[in-house]
Amino acid sequence: MHFVDGSAAVRLGFVSITVGTPATAGVAGNAGTNTAAAGASVPETTTDGAAPRAPWAKGIALMTGSALSAQAGAAIATQAFPALGPAGVVAIRQWVASCFMLATIRPRFWTFTARQWRPVVLLALVFAVMNVSLYIAIDRIGLGLAVTIEFLGPLGVAVATSRKAADYACALLAGGAAIVLGRPQPSTDYVGIGIAVLAAFGWAGYILANRLMGARFTGAEGSAVAGSLSALLYVPVGIWMLATHPVTLVAVGHAALAGLLCTVVPMTADLRSLRMVPARFYSVFMSVNPLLAALIGLIVLNQSLGLIDWLAIAAIVAANVVSITVRTA
Repeated sequence: MHFVDGSAAVRLGFVSITVGTPATAGVAGNAGTNTAAAGASVPETTTDGAAPRAPWAKGIALMTGSALSAQAGAAIATQAFPALGPAGVVAIRQWVASCFMLATIRPRFWTFTARQWRPVVLLALVFAVMNVSLYIAIDRIGLGLAVTIEFLGPLGVAVATSRKAADYACALLAGGAAIVLGRPQPSTDYVGIGIAVLAAFGWAGYILANRLMGARFTGAEGSAVAGSLSALLYVPVGIWMLATHPVTLVAVGHAALAGLLCTVVPMTADLRSLRMVPARFYSVFMSVNPLLAALIGLIVLNQSLGLIDWLAIAAIVAANVVSITVRTA
């Protein structure tokens, strides 16, 4: 999931990697990004002060690059699972992301009040649970299915906080598609599906925690500290994995590269793209992440899916797109 600014308004995509959330008031870790002002993009201006037409082509290119980077990073992370395990990979990824956030944002955490520390600690715990559960799910059921099921989290928040019939219809569509994805088959991994559902709950918690974060911070300091606290929680895990697994420099390099691709690249690209396209368009566009995850899983990891699974993934993506469109119309 992706780390992002506490002023972020909208994000759909992993991270978490990071993965990288829709309609959030803040962000951070497999999955988020920033707007300069909540809920709105900031158009670039010309030298004479006039606001030109939004550079849509460049914005779309940046968004595509962000989504591809996040999913490619997750695929690269899986290459380190045999040597480090999902928890070990998450530990290294979190450390890399934390170093980047601390170096670029430089949070003055000693000035935080008790009221500010509470959502920071809550978000750190959410990061710790969400990221490792997603990676364990990817290890067990594949990239495409894990990311798709995780996408049920944002939709669940939308339904729980909405009174619109369209949101309930989207929930029924997505729920039916999820049942199709988890239908009994000889190869069905119910534990993996359950862990992916845990990741979905984690993403829902991430959205709610970031709304609270956005109300108590004006910038990204809270998100940076939450990500760093989450990285500290993984220190014992990382030490144990490094001491008990056949660690190789290649595996460590894959995990570190995942931290860059799932966090640093999306964060940079998303900041720029949200100055070029409206936040609503950004959110709808980034709903393509489950499809990208499934495609990268097929091409890079040879994780094939049946036609009915592809249709179920498309249905969940469509449900998210409709839900976002209705809420931001």
